Amino acid sequence: MQHSYNVEAFRQNFEHQYLWINGFLRNVLRRADKPALYCPLTSRMWTYRSLNEDVNRLAHALRKAGVAQGDVVMYTLLNSAEFVFTYVACHKLRCVGAPLNYRLSPGELALLIDASKPKVFLYDHDFAPIIDEALRLARTRPATIVMADLENTCTAPEGCLAWRDFVKDMPCTDIPLPKTATIFDETTRLFTSGTTNLPKAVPVNDLNETLSAHDILMHFPLNATDVTMNLTPWFHRGGLHAGGPTPVLYAGAAMVVLRDFAPRLAVHYIAAYGITYLIGVPTVINMIARLQETAPTDMSCLRGIVLMGSPLDAEPCQRYMRLLTPNINNGYGTTETLWNTFLRPYDLPAHAGSAGTPCTDDDVRVLRLVDEGFAEPSDMVPMDNQTVGEVAILSLAKSTCCYYDNEELTRKKFKDGWLYTGDLATWDEHGYITIIGRKDDMIVSAGENIYPTQVEAILNEHPGVAESLVLGIPDPKRGQIVVALIKAHDADLTERDLKQYCLEHPMLSPYKRPRMYKFVDELPHNATGKLLHKMPKGITFP
Repeated sequence: MQHSYNVEAFRQNFEHQYLWINGFLRNVLRRADKPALYCPLTSRMWTYRSLNEDVNRLAHALRKAGVAQGDVVMYTLLNSAEFVFTYVACHKLRCVGAPLNYRLSPGELALLIDASKPKVFLYDHDFAPIIDEALRLARTRPATIVMADLENTCTAPEGCLAWRDFVKDMPCTDIPLPKTATIFDETTRLFTSGTTNLPKAVPVNDLNETLSAHDILMHFPLNATDVTMNLTPWFHRGGLHAGGPTPVLYAGAAMVVLRDFAPRLAVHYIAAYGITYLIGVPTVINMIARLQETAPTDMSCLRGIVLMGSPLDAEPCQRYMRLLTPNINNGYGTTETLWNTFLRPYDLPAHAGSAGTPCTDDDVRVLRLVDEGFAEPSDMVPMDNQTVGEVAILSLAKSTCCYYDNEELTRKKFKDGWLYTGDLATWDEHGYITIIGRKDDMIVSAGENIYPTQVEAILNEHPGVAESLVLGIPDPKRGQIVVALIKAHDADLTERDLKQYCLEHPMLSPYKRPRMYKFVDELPHNATGKLLHKMPKGITFP
């Protein structure tokens, strides 16, 4: 086909220049003396110019250590300046930055090291015993190992370099991008939060990162005047790409490092740094809201709060709107695709409890459940808010539609670009999707399908319940029965109270009511704050 312009010239320019790193470098030029990063614990602030200089020092050190385009640099770092330096330096060198979940066991970390074979491994001093054991267990040892600490004063163990020594005397000048750099380069490798299996490796290419940044800019919306603070770790997709380094540095905004979450500290930072966007999961936002009830702090600087990781029910939504800011947002998505549906302030509180409607560039559908294979994207369940189906996502802007080095799993989860999530949901005539559980979490009792999140939402409405976890346990007559673990607000709350509450609740069918309850101090969550539907160790029912 003949075109009216030079398609090849456009393709060459687009593929080689429309890079995330060029967005960052534009801000180094335009906003050189504007704040980019604050670290409250060290009282340091980096402008775009000084941040770029520290990134360059690390990039030169990595190149000297032999890191080249396509090599893997793994890092197990708390939210920190060093995390940001590493993320951006990997983009400059066109290597693959692979941030790891620091809550994994040494054995799990060792398996991930063996699978990706990083040339350089960077870690935080806080994790020294775990990393030492992981490196001992790994079959392949990275050629260079670097240890960072908050003040850059610790002495590194044998066989390891301290961060300050690794970057010492390195130039702060820019490294030219390789001429072979393209939008298709894998720039980041993320790992799912895997609840029962080893985390799956998710490759993210440069274009995914740029368009993920655009997605955040559209949906918050985020701009160069904003200051963000992510209350979750940056090693996962919702940390890195939702108000973390990826969109913030692309937009020319600033971010505050929250090294580890503590409610009082987070509240203090909001006022001290004029934070405009707070990003987190409902459980941590709830802690901040409870603090506001007892010791109010001026939060008028907040333009919005962005929640993710679990549904936002009506009661907490209204509390957050009253106590924190009226501009509440909630996103639903996956490691593979970032977020894909969104609840905006104008959707709330009317549509609280749902996951919202699809994001601007995404197609999200609820498809008919099939025993084997995939339902076709056209085979949707009725939009009646009743019929349960599986959520399928088409998000080509933010996904490579595959797993790293795992063709079998790719075939099981992806078809023609669609991700079949395993999440069960209903949707209504306006496209609002309500997540009701996962295929593998579903409880089958006496032939009836029970979705734990539906029962949890009702239990969580009780004023004495802080959080609940609903599970199925084996039963000789029914196959499974429903039980509930309760984290209580009210120490006087009893099992009898909850049974009476469920008996009287108009939205809870008799077969869905928990048969037994146990009160616990904490419920299990993964690293991103999502409730894990598994029985905690040491908990048994008769």
